[in-house]
Amino acid sequence: MENVTADFFEAKLSAAKIHFERALDCKHTEFDDLYPYMIEHPQFFWYKRYVAWSELLTIVKLSEELGMEWKGQFTERQADYISKRVMSSRVLDEWFETNDTKEHVGNAE
Repeated sequence: MENVTADFFEAKLSAAKIHFERALDCKHTEFDDLYPYMIEHPQFFWYKRYVAWSELLTIVKLSEELGMEWKGQFTERQADYISKRVMSSRVLDEWFETNDTKEHVGNAE
């Protein structure tokens, strides 16, 4: 078996971050393809976010165990949420760190 490179983990971490952020935004993810019937159930979006969060935490945990840096892809607040490992309503509400004032609405990416 080949040695796993830092680039490999960086790509996996980036993909997990994108997956989680798409789940937060209720956008299509591969989870929708795996469980298309779930869209009909009210708990679907909560579960979809939980699955994406778990994936992100798993990749971070593996990165830490291998001594690889992972925090560079996240804001300080996001890295703090990940370190605490608990997906709370605060994580869901503040992940993108948007400001609700009128001058900032629409500027968050």
